[in-house]
Amino acid sequence: MSNIGLIIEERSRDIGDFLVGRLIPFRKKRMIGPFIFIDHMGPTTLGPTKYMDVDQHPHIGLSTLTYLFEGEVTHRDSLGTEQLIKPGSVNWMTAGSGVSHTERTPENLRNGKVFKAQGYQIWVALPKNLEDMEPSFHHIPAEELPRWEEDGASFTLVAGEGYGLKSPVPTYSPLFMLEIKTTGEYQLNVHGKLKGEIGICIDNGAITACGETIGKGNILVSKTEDTCNILVQPNSHLLLFGGEEFPEERFIHWNFVSSSKEKIEAAKSAWVNKTFPMMSDDDTYVPLPQQKI
Repeated sequence: MSNIGLIIEERSRDIGDFLVGRLIPFRKKRMIGPFIFIDHMGPTTLGPTKYMDVDQHPHIGLSTLTYLFEGEVTHRDSLGTEQLIKPGSVNWMTAGSGVSHTERTPENLRNGKVFKAQGYQIWVALPKNLEDMEPSFHHIPAEELPRWEEDGASFTLVAGEGYGLKSPVPTYSPLFMLEIKTTGEYQLNVHGKLKGEIGICIDNGAITACGETIGKGNILVSKTEDTCNILVQPNSHLLLFGGEEFPEERFIHWNFVSSSKEKIEAAKSAWVNKTFPMMSDDDTYVPLPQQKI
């Protein structure tokens, strides 16, 4: 594995009735570019007695990126946003100085029928000079994302810049997130097409890199300038993400991310005392868990 610095295996955990596979942060690798947190939601079957219901919880210092493959989620937040997330679209919520939100199965799917749900919940840390920016929300429909075909592989540029294209998602530092699906074997060569650190998440299928075959549920971590030739197996589904690393360390406590431990402590106190920005029409509340930064 001369060019692959690390392979991270997905670690499963339960959030109520929803199975989540944590990919990063990992003890040996806290971030990949500005990406600081990646959860694989599902795949799972929901309804008629279990649904996704994530009560009101806070964020600071990051942007959340929600990207679904199956199912639907209703996002609501303290900015007054209410948005239905469908497969292939992007929800991009920038917490900045502070925002609260909920994520729930929409009412139209609470109809007694079962359905599949799967996707990724991703956190992108903000640059130090923008950690306290005003919160904002953007929804980008699937049809607005750049897409192209190449030798039996289909590409979607979910966020950032790559392959000479730019996604309409309003990012705040140099980064990229790509979705790749293959029908046959595909030789992946990212040299000169992506900039910065790179993570290759194998959602389905397998890849062969540096003489080793790695299957689904793993992330490979490398540098684009060092990445060896990668052969993607037929019927594979990959997410590539990464970008330029920040010069400063990032701390993470629960849903709070910052270059400053003091800012995290202030956010924790605000959440406990309920002086944090809250939703005006939702009185649910997820208590602050006790853990060390």
